[in-house]
Amino acid sequence: MQTLRVSASSRPKSVAGAIAAVIKESGPVEIQAVGAGAVNQAIKAIAIARGYLNAEGVDLVMQPEFMELAIDGESRTGVRMLIATR
Repeated sequence: MQTLRVSASSRPKSVAGAIAAVIKESGPVEIQAVGAGAVNQAIKAIAIARGYLNAEGVDLVMQPEFMELAIDGESRTGVRMLIATR
């Protein structure tokens, strides 16, 4: 499963295009986001990708969960979103 990391400065339309491409090519994709801004951009991207794929008869579902990451030696909590087709 491919993993995409989203930051607060990520462009939702670009991330949406990447999500749609991965779903079409290889199936489910994992999105990782740390921080409120990054989670916001990730959610927007998923909604946009869903619109892209709905036009082709594909529906997306998301399963969110918390994750722990070590960033610069510090433990940080992030959100992992597993995206698959329904």
